[in-house]
Amino acid sequence: MFQDLVIFQKVYDLILWLYPTVNKFPKSQRFVLGQQIENTVLEILKGTIQANQETNRLPYLKQISVDLDKLRILIRLSKDLKFISLRQYQFAAEKINEIGKILSGWIKKFS
Repeated sequence: MFQDLVIFQKVYDLILWLYPTVNKFPKSQRFVLGQQIENTVLEILKGTIQANQETNRLPYLKQISVDLDKLRILIRLSKDLKFISLRQYQFAAEKINEIGKILSGWIKKFS
């Protein structure tokens, strides 16, 4: 059911990549910044499920957009603190941008 949603699959794939990446953060940050990243991306995934179930999707889509912006900042911070490499940052940013484009289209459709 949700696997048919392109945005769901993109977020799910990002989670599969992020979890092992965050697990390599320094121990002191794994449970601070790493946990924030994990929680935020899970909120995005849960938001896509919720938005897909609702008739008034717009509030959920806007919250997903806010959470996606939070994730962008957290990933950038991880790069700047050198917890992830530039290559990893570029990969994550590309995936987040893909999700953002799909989300923008979804928001326009239901606005």
